[in-house]
Amino acid sequence: MSTPLSIMSWNVNSIRARLDHVLTYLYDHEPDVVCLQETKVQDNLFPRVPFLELGYTVQLHGGKALAGVATLTKAKPDAVQAGFAEGESDRHPRILMVRLGDLRIYNLYVPNGTELGSDAYRYKIAWLHRLRAELDATGTPDQPLVIVGDFNVAPDERDVYDGKHFEGRLLFTDEEHEALGNLVGFGLHDCFRKHVADGGHYSWFDYRTNGFQRNEGLRIDHVYATTPMAERCTEVVHDPKPRGWEVPSDHLPVVAKFS
Repeated sequence: MSTPLSIMSWNVNSIRARLDHVLTYLYDHEPDVVCLQETKVQDNLFPRVPFLELGYTVQLHGGKALAGVATLTKAKPDAVQAGFAEGESDRHPRILMVRLGDLRIYNLYVPNGTELGSDAYRYKIAWLHRLRAELDATGTPDQPLVIVGDFNVAPDERDVYDGKHFEGRLLFTDEEHEALGNLVGFGLHDCFRKHVADGGHYSWFDYRTNGFQRNEGLRIDHVYATTPMAERCTEVVHDPKPRGWEVPSDHLPVVAKFS
């Protein structure tokens, strides 16, 4: 794609609970592509109509009260893929890929991992390695690719409010860092870090500790891109405004713009 492009990624923590928030944000900002995670609704119950009225096509990969991703695009996708490209199906709906021209956009809700050493944790690590294998099998780093979503991994100490506290804890373990690094090693660039080098910029805040009010959060929602798209990225913004709305998601919307 040779035209300017804006992509928003937002873990909404239930689209039905946060529908007004999402619609308000889209009305005000009009991103070209909207990637929502943790929609927590079956596809037949997803509130399509308000998004269609805003001019979006709606692509869904959801499930009952767990996980779920939705991708909204102003232009009709040339191809859509729900789940991994090959092999046995994933246990939860966590991947949705759309292709617009020669650009592929992956919308991800990476497993949380729940507890170190658990089956859920091993599933998370294997899931990230499986995604890297898919990228290797379906494309090359010189092709335009953007991957966004809730990765449930904070890459380094700049991305957590207290590195000592999080060392060895879920979302910040060596094994999670290795698995994310392996994925990025395909030839991806952290688009936020292209523009911002310092710490203290977070996308998730714990409800239970008033993390948002204290600016004690984690940067776990990311925008990665291969070189053709990373070179075009002009900014990545973590927008704090919706976190101050009534009954907000615990994640901020993350908006990436490409020239």
